[in-house]
Amino acid sequence: MEISKEVIEKVFEAIEIAKTSGKIKKGANEVTKAVEKATAKLAVVAKDVNPAEVVMHFGPLCKEKEVPLIFVPSKDELGTAAGIKRPTAAVAIINEGDAKNLLKEIIAELK
Repeated sequence: MEISKEVIEKVFEAIEIAKTSGKIKKGANEVTKAVEKATAKLAVVAKDVNPAEVVMHFGPLCKEKEVPLIFVPSKDELGTAAGIKRPTAAVAIINEGDAKNLLKEIIAELK
């Protein structure tokens, strides 16, 4: 399923809001743990991760744990949205904070 640029921008905005008013996890390992515990409200994974094996498990894991998953084009943009100076393979929103309505819109777009 192709995700529109508009939805991807909403995802980055939700991450930026959640990092200040809620809680996020950054990096493939932290996001994997959050999905396994089913504490993640949304998992966001970059498509340009190399090697791809680093993030290949997210599809089946998120499906099993019923955590919404969205792929974004760039690990650089994902890192910036998460407030870190480095690229990141994955981000999970744990507590959406003030991004609650935005997160609902994003999840509705994924269905």
